[in-house]
Amino acid sequence: MPEIQRGQLHKMRTRLDNPVSYFMMLGEDSIALNSLIGKKLTIEFLGQINCVHCGRNTSKSFNQGYCYPCFQKLAQCDSCVISPEKCHYDAGTCREPVWGDEFCMQDHIVYLANSSGLKIGITRASQVPTRWIDQGAIQALPIIRVRSRQQAGFTEVVFKSHVTDRTNWRNMLKGDVEEINLEQERDRLLALCEKELQEIEHQFGLHAVSILNGVTPVSINYPIQHFPEKVSSLNLDKDPLVEGTLTGIKGQYLIFDTGVINLRKYSGYQVALATA
Repeated sequence: MPEIQRGQLHKMRTRLDNPVSYFMMLGEDSIALNSLIGKKLTIEFLGQINCVHCGRNTSKSFNQGYCYPCFQKLAQCDSCVISPEKCHYDAGTCREPVWGDEFCMQDHIVYLANSSGLKIGITRASQVPTRWIDQGAIQALPIIRVRSRQQAGFTEVVFKSHVTDRTNWRNMLKGDVEEINLEQERDRLLALCEKELQEIEHQFGLHAVSILNGVTPVSINYPIQHFPEKVSSLNLDKDPLVEGTLTGIKGQYLIFDTGVINLRKYSGYQVALATA
């Protein structure tokens, strides 16, 4: 097969078009993927992994692309990134306060999305709609704006008593997700959580929690010819050569007629992309 490009793999870049436009990132190069749907492709792992932060060779990737030393020391790999309500920036113990200023002490959006069903989520305001696309959401609706990631975490915890914060990735990729009235769900959940949201506002200040009124849901379509009947995962660590006909892209997954692969999982891997 003719080789298209080789280099260090990173998460796919996206653009909210109809359907979403996807770009595979290999080093500094960007490969438009939508035009490759319907073609036979191979992705070959070349046996080398480089940390996405420091570039050192590593025999194993941690937290989607980091070597172990970076995984241990970087703020972006801290447990509070997954559980933002545990943010310890104000305690003065953030691993990287400058990074915290840029990524955590910024406005965040609390949103409802429909990826494998209704879910609650948070993201930096600057990451809308990228976060929704990465999760494979077919619908999304911002409902609250807060001033920091920690405040977003506390707000998300309140909603998690009534709605999940998880995506079932297998169901997301099957393509049988039914549409939801997100505005109706927003109103229902805001009413259920009214007291707890008032307590968060009291803790952090009058304008800490801003309910977003007049916002309409966003619908997202993905470039997919065929959804898989059975979702089986392809693994570069077990088989360094992934091949098959590309039938679609959703979230950070490439959908082949032979299985699906989460490209973000293999950030830092040196790979070669080829086509028939």
